[in-house]
Amino acid sequence: MTTPGAHMKEELLSQPQTWAQALELDTSALPQDGTKVAAVGCGTSWFMAQSYAALRENEGHGITDAFTATEVPTERDYDEYLIICRSGTTSEIITFMESVKGKKPITVLVGVADSPVAELADRVIDLGFADEQSVVQTRFATTVLMLLRSSIHSRDICQNAIKDCERALSEPLDPELINAEQYSFLGTGWTAPIATEAALKMRESSQKWTESYNSMEYRHGPIAIASEGRITWQFGQAPAGLREQVEATGARFENQDLDPMADLARQHLVALETALANELDPDQPRNLTRSVILN
Repeated sequence: MTTPGAHMKEELLSQPQTWAQALELDTSALPQDGTKVAAVGCGTSWFMAQSYAALRENEGHGITDAFTATEVPTERDYDEYLIICRSGTTSEIITFMESVKGKKPITVLVGVADSPVAELADRVIDLGFADEQSVVQTRFATTVLMLLRSSIHSRDICQNAIKDCERALSEPLDPELINAEQYSFLGTGWTAPIATEAALKMRESSQKWTESYNSMEYRHGPIAIASEGRITWQFGQAPAGLREQVEATGARFENQDLDPMADLARQHLVALETALANELDPDQPRNLTRSVILN
């Protein structure tokens, strides 16, 4: 019998290695500067698409929007579609790709190259080395984002992120982070979707009460839930004064000097340990399957 969370643990700890592999891949199939791109995914893949879209556009590489597969405005004049899909079998992704096949180029980042999604694509980037057995995604999503970052950020920035991840995953967790009463995750720009993804990981893994917000919006209401025994976790640089305001509520303000992706990998550990503390198996979370396949 498999130990609960064994797959998730192995996979999340391997992230520095899969990120390094991603840096060695050919990125010529990814959108080139100046092209108008719609990045598409579902669930975790949608959040990675959002992060990429914010990063690519804010860095001046071209207009980039992100959509879940059922909400793409196909009448807009995009030059190409970028699809993210771990399993290659997600029903909404397949339906969308069938609707636009032959109209605009489609590039797919996929964990299973022999899959319906890959067959519908014009270009396929095979990330099978980052595929996972756990239902809860960790390394596939972050490896996708590292590959996409490598087309925008310098190699030094990406390698520093890997070093931060190695450090974050090798250091012991503060027990106060595990099994808190409530978690709020915050981010700005390209890290706001990382905060959303962190919240999803907590829900999927441990069924915890968790929320996510843009950092500046947190003070416009959500800070009302902050109190002793709860955690507000900021990815990347925190807005001035936010730490002090959160700590005044009695909540813990968590904001490490790490690359935001490395901090997400650290949060994966917190999600895993919180699940185990509640005698849950994050490899088989309640009501979830590896891929959503609709009848």
